[in-house]
Amino acid sequence: MSTVAAIATPNAAGGIGIIRISGEDAIKITEQCFKSFSGKKVSDMKGYTASYGQVTDKDSPVDEAVVIVYRAPKSYTGEDVCEICCHGGLYIMQKVLRLVFSLGASPAGPGEFTKRAFLNGKMDLIQAESVMNVISASGDAALNAARNTLKGDVSKKISEISSLLISSAAALAAWSDYPDEDIPAVESGELRKTLQSALDSLNKLLQRYDSGKAVTQGVNTVICGKPNVGKSTLMNVLSGCARSIVTSVAGTTRDVVEETVRIGDILLRLADTAGIRDTDDEVESIGIDMAKERIDTADLVLAVFDVSRPLDSEDRLLLELCKEKRCLAIVNKSDLEHSFSSAEIQKYIPVTITLSAKNEDSFNTIKDALENILGTAGLDFSQEMLTAGRQYDNVKKAAECIEEAIFAIDSLLTIDAVNVSIDCAIEQLLTLTGKKASEEIVNEVFSKFCVGK
Repeated sequence: MSTVAAIATPNAAGGIGIIRISGEDAIKITEQCFKSFSGKKVSDMKGYTASYGQVTDKDSPVDEAVVIVYRAPKSYTGEDVCEICCHGGLYIMQKVLRLVFSLGASPAGPGEFTKRAFLNGKMDLIQAESVMNVISASGDAALNAARNTLKGDVSKKISEISSLLISSAAALAAWSDYPDEDIPAVESGELRKTLQSALDSLNKLLQRYDSGKAVTQGVNTVICGKPNVGKSTLMNVLSGCARSIVTSVAGTTRDVVEETVRIGDILLRLADTAGIRDTDDEVESIGIDMAKERIDTADLVLAVFDVSRPLDSEDRLLLELCKEKRCLAIVNKSDLEHSFSSAEIQKYIPVTITLSAKNEDSFNTIKDALENILGTAGLDFSQEMLTAGRQYDNVKKAAECIEEAIFAIDSLLTIDAVNVSIDCAIEQLLTLTGKKASEEIVNEVFSKFCVGK
């Protein structure tokens, strides 16, 4: 692979900027543009050592810098790596990077350094995906979940399950392919027990996925209701600022107002939508159509109702839209006289809370309800947890294949039928860790990374 380079710090001015270079020519390139004040050459430096000196372009000084050398294979990428730590001005960093390119390095693509770490066996694909989760963690729970995945907890669990399945498949294949040899028959009861154990482990990972996603990636959440029920007030309470316009005029919110907020350990990607009602206003109608689309595609719906007004056709339309969704019903304006019972809402939406969004206690009431709905209440983030949609899909397909194998055993189908399903499950798990992932899958994973990581 060619030697690549990129700025590894944010694209903004700061005290320090780091230009990372990785590949077989990393040390050679760095030595051509860096002279240490001690006179020691970069090529003479040991791994995990630093040298203070000056970046030069054909003997013309560019900036004072510290160079850190990491020798293969004991580096992040598994290759020779040099990091030039210069001043963090945008112009300075770009100037040093262009100099490195002129000496033979190629621009690194998104996630190039982590991709090389994966290709060089420093980490598997699950661990590689967790790198970005560590970087983007918005709280302690998200950070703990990402760190546990990065250190290999999920990979270890998947490896254990894969080993069980591979041993079972090998025993079945040997017994089936060599009938004349003195190979013990595979006992169907023991095989079924092994497969059920693997299936239970995979199902536990699947069950924790939504809860893990709520803290690591966030939940696409829509706030909806008819006009003037307090949606915008609720949006402002959850976001902690006046994000939406609040007035007594119906139809104030005509577009979708979006904000990302953290409620305890949960990350919500909130959208405050136009009030759902019949209207002749063309602009407002577009906003209402958008609100209905958001309800359809949201992971979570916060449906708001005004308890001071009797339920009408607009409320009932919302209840119909929400009854098949994961939803929290918020019966608002509890400080006013009640015109209906929350039991009417619970016929459609089981999880219902009553509050006044203007009350300072409303935030904690909503937080507790959300933690119960999303399964994060009491969740142990030190447990193995899937953190990416790709991981969930692979585990789900593997579980389905194991279910097919168990069904084949129970239906007294041939050994070949059982083994085909087990092989399918093994294929999914090896794809998950990257041991058998296609180039397209690998490229897709790293395309989501930032350049420089």
